[in-house]
Amino acid sequence: MQSPATLVGQSSAFLDAVERASAAAALNRPVLVIGERGTGKELIAERLHRLSPRWGGPLVAINCAALPENLIDAELFGYETGAFTGATRGRPGRFEDADGGTLFLDEIATLSPAAQERLLRVVEYGELTRLGSNRAIRVDVRIVAATNEDLPTLADAHKFRADLLDRLSFEVVTLPPLRARLEDIGLLAGHFGRRMAVELGWPGFAGFTRAAADALLNHPWPGNVRELKNVVERSLYRWGEATQAVGHIVFDAFDSPWRPGTRVLAPAPLTAAAPQSLAPAPVDLSHCSDLRAAVANHERDILAAALAKCRHNQRATATALALTYDQLRHALKRHNMLERTPT
Repeated sequence: MQSPATLVGQSSAFLDAVERASAAAALNRPVLVIGERGTGKELIAERLHRLSPRWGGPLVAINCAALPENLIDAELFGYETGAFTGATRGRPGRFEDADGGTLFLDEIATLSPAAQERLLRVVEYGELTRLGSNRAIRVDVRIVAATNEDLPTLADAHKFRADLLDRLSFEVVTLPPLRARLEDIGLLAGHFGRRMAVELGWPGFAGFTRAAADALLNHPWPGNVRELKNVVERSLYRWGEATQAVGHIVFDAFDSPWRPGTRVLAPAPLTAAAPQSLAPAPVDLSHCSDLRAAVANHERDILAAALAKCRHNQRATATALALTYDQLRHALKRHNMLERTPT
């Protein structure tokens, strides 16, 4: 979290949340950032720090869920030599690292009751005690905490300290999910697309076809902005055509007929009745003078017939011909049929 935050959006729900964070930044008070995974909680935490009087101090982040319970205290509050097995020398914790700045505690709902109690003391009195020491150390730290949990409900169920919640929730910034920011989806997709085009060394970004843009708009986005970023970048990388608008969105990187646990059925053999709807009219094989050209023409006719039957839906066409989507696109490209074929 070294570079300034990039917050992209124009929806009223998103702008309201950003405005609330901006207003709270100047105050030396704790702030809670609430939102689903991938909504940008860490970017709001960075904004709170950059716009505060502490902007010249350190911004230290820790994911509370990523640490085993027996290491959280040592990470947050530090320890002295011999405090536990393996502690050959003491070290400061994240609170001391963030002295004079901001400490971002992500996934704070996962903190153990013991860690919550020690955190409460630091928030209330501005002092801590390293593990294995009796000496209190004063720290000047602003806390920004984040979670995707309903902390008041957890507090009512005695799964989160109510007194700690009271002290952390001077201001609460709740971020809207991407499905509530429909007008931002195209804006974000274009932003991520341009950045990915630069990374790929493309001369520019041609955008998305109408079908691809509609697919982005209609996706539920359970992973929110983070998922959108991954989907857009993956789609550009797999599309591979720098000068053509992206026509296919790869939502699921694991999508494959050979995915473990997926039962792959062999394609049904062609019968006398089945291929007639896909195959072109029979050719006279007795007058073939160029085998390669004849095979290519026959393949092209089959592709054209299958596309027409499937109303030019490439995914349905690939299924009808027992091909993967990528295999179909390669075949269409080989016969110069790709540009004239809608995705």
